[in-house]
Amino acid sequence: MELQLNIGETAPIGTLCDAIGHHHPMSADQQGYSIPDGNVEHGENMAFRTIAGLVSLTAMSWANVALADDITANTADAVAAAEEAADDADDDQQRRTQDGDEIVVTAASLEETLPQELSRYGYKVEVIEEETIRNRGYIDIAQALDMEVPGLTVLSQAGPFSYANISLQGSRNSDVLWTIDGVRIGNRLYNSTSPADTLPAAMVQQVEVLKGGHGLFYGTQALAGVINLVTHRFDDETSGDFTVGTSTNVGYRAEGRVNLAVGDHRFMVWGVKDQGEGFAIFDKYNDTVTDRERSYDVLSAGIKYGYEFTPDLSVLLHYMRTWADLDNQSVSAQNVNMRDQQIAIGRIDFTPSEAAKLYLKTYYHQWDTDYGPAGRATAYWGFKDFGVNALAQLKLHPGLEYHIGYEYQTYKGRDEVLLIDGQSEQVHAFFGQIRTSDDFSDRLRLAAGLRHNEQSDSSSTVWNASGSFVLSPALQLDASVGTSFLLPDAEQLYGIDTCCTHGNPNLKPEESFAINLGASGRIGGFRWSLAGWDRKIENLIASSTIGAPEGFNSIFVNVPGQVKARGFEALVAAQLPAGFDAMVTYTYSEEIARNTNTQIQGRPKHSGKAALNWSPEDAPYGASLTAKYFGRTENTLTGLGLREWGDFIVADLSAHSFLDDDQRWRATVRLENVFDQDAARGLSSALINGERSLVRRLGAPRTFYLTISHSFGAR
Repeated sequence: MELQLNIGETAPIGTLCDAIGHHHPMSADQQGYSIPDGNVEHGENMAFRTIAGLVSLTAMSWANVALADDITANTADAVAAAEEAADDADDDQQRRTQDGDEIVVTAASLEETLPQELSRYGYKVEVIEEETIRNRGYIDIAQALDMEVPGLTVLSQAGPFSYANISLQGSRNSDVLWTIDGVRIGNRLYNSTSPADTLPAAMVQQVEVLKGGHGLFYGTQALAGVINLVTHRFDDETSGDFTVGTSTNVGYRAEGRVNLAVGDHRFMVWGVKDQGEGFAIFDKYNDTVTDRERSYDVLSAGIKYGYEFTPDLSVLLHYMRTWADLDNQSVSAQNVNMRDQQIAIGRIDFTPSEAAKLYLKTYYHQWDTDYGPAGRATAYWGFKDFGVNALAQLKLHPGLEYHIGYEYQTYKGRDEVLLIDGQSEQVHAFFGQIRTSDDFSDRLRLAAGLRHNEQSDSSSTVWNASGSFVLSPALQLDASVGTSFLLPDAEQLYGIDTCCTHGNPNLKPEESFAINLGASGRIGGFRWSLAGWDRKIENLIASSTIGAPEGFNSIFVNVPGQVKARGFEALVAAQLPAGFDAMVTYTYSEEIARNTNTQIQGRPKHSGKAALNWSPEDAPYGASLTAKYFGRTENTLTGLGLREWGDFIVADLSAHSFLDDDQRWRATVRLENVFDQDAARGLSSALINGERSLVRRLGAPRTFYLTISHSFGAR
């Protein structure tokens, strides 16, 4: 059989093994294993032909294009074996294994492979694959992040498709950049608002979580990391799948995707519909609130087109749109929150020679929301974000690689609820990085870079340096150090509501300095990793009474002081007998508020996650038990003083099975919150029927999900 993959694309280990008629019992290491250009013969070490670039193993239980019988991920021995085989191979673009089966791998976009490349130079990158999302029955991205990513704490405010409080390695909500296919999707009105409420899990092929400061390549907001959603890639044959599902929270879902290939043209159409009545998100309400279930109704759809002019020149166009009705509840009212969000992406990829590779991308993001009390006229709030990004990779001589880029972005926002003047902000950025290549060393990789940003009234420069050193199959060391930045949002620049703080167009970006250190290794079926971080954010934007305009009590200014975060995360995972594998992670995080030595309220110092998977060899079924621990924390509440909350465990149970011999029909079940844990996900103080009361925000109750899927065409 022939299996065609792009560099950076993924396929289950089982699929790759089926392609060459061989079973491999080991899961791919998260840290990645790379093969230089050239052929690797099928023999003692089993791997696949690469035509151009590098291929990496990056995901849990998944492989991109290579796996090995006697070598493990991210080891110098693996690289050396691959290089030795490559030296002995001819220059044909296609080779056959001993079984006569052919694996063809072609180059992917420079942008698509950037996260994997960064993981080779000292940065921790976690990947959640489509197969994991499907097998465990997640319906939105926040659910998958919550249960799957070590060091990431997610507290959904109202169950599926709702705002979420996110902390990545001790970060604030505003310190994490969200992107879709590399395009920023954060709220330009309010940096602290995550876009998690309109992101169905079915829209992605994988989720990449880049940890550490990534301001160099990704720009503003990537102080603690980047969450990049990679949408489905094209197939070279007509193919697709359809899914329907239901849940005990009176929820329904339907999704579909169709791929078409016509000559060198590639087309994809996809759509996802999720609807549910939800549940009561508070334990107390005023008697005037009669509808106490927070509902959601989200429709996302997109069309994608690709064309290859030559093997070295291609174009990609992608348009996505989301319509969402997302109730926004309080203990005293039900508010309407109707969203219309559009994202358009265009990208050209060009590889003029072996020494140069580049892309040029433009995007447009529009977010329109009508908001207000149910049954009354709504008010508008929204923003428009437009940008251009270009990046070139140059290999001018052995030993070093150069990356040179430019980014332009302009955004404007308007809010009729909390008044924001609809002015525009523009930013130009120039950035570059120097990296060592495998010609320098296949064990030691180093990188360093700079980025300069020019705003309308200010400028800033950030830098970083990183490296990775493979000492042995059992030990790899990683490190990164550098600065990142957070541009002021539209509220901070142009807010004009007398109820609140006045905006200041002269604000400078917040800046962070961070050090990340890590070690990892693998011994047989056991793997481990340990990662630590120390991050300081200064030039903070806060409100001040000094200099406030007439009619206002305060104005946004840059203030002295720092927000500090330091901690570590540990992971151990093992292959067990009878098709089982297990993983346990623990995170310790100190997050110190400005001008204090105390933990930021609402942030636990201790958290953890665990997973037990069962996937018998060659069986068309499997099951998983996942759990998370959220540690003890506290909040100071109006009229009630200091109150503790947290210290709870939530577990999910899921199972999946193919229903036919051709493995076209598939059923997946998920039991969320198996033990019906009702611990508070947050505390607040409110007047309930005229009396000051403690109000607990609740998580999703025990909920059963069922989906049935059918696929057709290419696999």
